[in-house]
Amino acid sequence: MADKRVKIWFDPEGDYLEVMFDQRPGYFRETASDQVMEKVDEQGNVLGFSVIKVSALTKTPLEVAL
Repeated sequence: MADKRVKIWFDPEGDYLEVMFDQRPGYFRETASDQVMEKVDEQGNVLGFSVIKVSALTKTPLEVAL
């Protein structure tokens, strides 16, 4: 069985974090949080997510349904 891999990328200049569970084609759409976008495929399966203003997450955890 192949290992599942997660791709994590952080851009400190842009204060941006991206986490991808799958490297398939898809698009980003809004979530309930203005800091988080989810990447989904054409069927709506979650492929990953991105977070902007990561440095602002110092006092309270960010919780979002994907």
